[in-house]
Amino acid sequence: MYLDESYTMYKLAWHLIEHDKFELVHINENGELWLEKFEGKTSRVARLFHGGFDWKNHMKKDIGQTFQKAKAMKRYFRSKHIEVHNVYIDSHTPIDDWEILKKKMQLNEKNPISMKVYYLSDKDREEELNRFLTAIGGTFEPAEQSADNAEKEEEVNQIREKLTGKIKQKENEIKDIFSYGKPLLTYILLAVNILLFFLLEMNGDSTSPARLIEFGAKYNPAIIEDGEWWRIISSMFLHIGIAHILLNMLAVYYLGTAVERIYGSLRFIVIYFMAGIGGGLASFAFTTNVSAGASGALFGLFGALLFFGCIHRRIFFQTMGMNLLIVIGINIVFGLSVPQVDNGAHMGGLISGFVASAVLYLPKKKNLIIQTAAFIVYSLLIVGLAVYGVQHNESSAEYQLMKAEQLIAEEQYERVIAVVTEGLQLSDGSESDLKSHLLFQRAYSQIRLENTEEAIADLEISVELNSSLAEAHYNLAVLYSDNNDSTNAEEHIEKAYELNPQNEDFHELYEHITGNKPN
Repeated sequence: MYLDESYTMYKLAWHLIEHDKFELVHINENGELWLEKFEGKTSRVARLFHGGFDWKNHMKKDIGQTFQKAKAMKRYFRSKHIEVHNVYIDSHTPIDDWEILKKKMQLNEKNPISMKVYYLSDKDREEELNRFLTAIGGTFEPAEQSADNAEKEEEVNQIREKLTGKIKQKENEIKDIFSYGKPLLTYILLAVNILLFFLLEMNGDSTSPARLIEFGAKYNPAIIEDGEWWRIISSMFLHIGIAHILLNMLAVYYLGTAVERIYGSLRFIVIYFMAGIGGGLASFAFTTNVSAGASGALFGLFGALLFFGCIHRRIFFQTMGMNLLIVIGINIVFGLSVPQVDNGAHMGGLISGFVASAVLYLPKKKNLIIQTAAFIVYSLLIVGLAVYGVQHNESSAEYQLMKAEQLIAEEQYERVIAVVTEGLQLSDGSESDLKSHLLFQRAYSQIRLENTEEAIADLEISVELNSSLAEAHYNLAVLYSDNNDSTNAEEHIEKAYELNPQNEDFHELYEHITGNKPN
């Protein structure tokens, strides 16, 4: 009889796979098979178990264990909505009243797993089998028991070998997917980034905006005024401080090796640069600050893994899925809540990396419609960010301030006055600190052009808007002292010294104007 039950189970399993679109999920040596059919956003899971129970309590214990197994195997199923059809195949049923267990069971939790139980015994095998097939939409029709035991045993062994082969085939497919390429270019990127960081440090300070600009950081005025669009790429290889380089290189190592193994070296490097360019242009479009780092390209690698998950959803959630989504979510929330983080580069890189992966697609796969559409989307994205970035910067008071600072370094003071005047017109009434800095820069240019009265007027408004701008108080003290206005000169040098007592220039001017040493 044991052979007949085993024969029924394996014949049923094979038919469900071959004819009813079920997939084998798990097989073990204890006469247990797990199959799944994804239909209508629901995973119908058939658990076939060759074995029975003498008592209802023993069966209840196994049902409980089956619930736990189903929970542990959730990541192997396609849907979070799971129906388990638990089929026992044995010659006899429990002695006591077990049929109450036929009632649908469900765990009390979010997205609960439900279960129905079927018991194919000698007594009511046909009835229970029909109930099971009706519930799952199966088409299996048991054959007449005409084969002898030797034939049955041979067929059982053949089916078991086929099922085992399917599991091994899946394992090999997954192994091939994650070992398509070798992470050679990832190590080269690590070396280049670290080398440039040390080169930057040896030639100054990696946290100095001026040094970063000199080495190729993203600097909007240079991009717009001088056409230095290459900064979008060069900024990908510069980092601001030791913590920045360490965190980014750690991410390059883990994300880069994963993406390069999946996509291969050529696709990997193209995705890296396409994402970096998208992230850099998003930073250019939405952030006026000097910026640098591989963050845009790194978020592009997140995007590449998300695209992989769209194509290989089951493998994605079996391996990295939820962990990756959580990490991306944490980074997005962190970027939105911390002002210093260039969230434009992060989001631009994430989207660009996803779209770039769709353009290239996965190894040994292609979809010309999706690839063509993705190429069009990426092209529009890049052009759109560049055009919007130019327009947004030129209409931004922050950009005019950066532009003025660049012109001061070039000693183009008359142009500074024109740029600052435009910036003041663009700034609204709530941007008092920004207006204060704009006025300070214009006053400095007026001083260099020997327009003393205009400089004093700008500086007075500047300190009124932002009384903590020590350099503005210092410049006012100098101007008032030169005009023999000792009262105002003393007032402003005392304020400047109060704000920054460590400045030697403030210290000397304090003594010169007041005739006393500061306390």
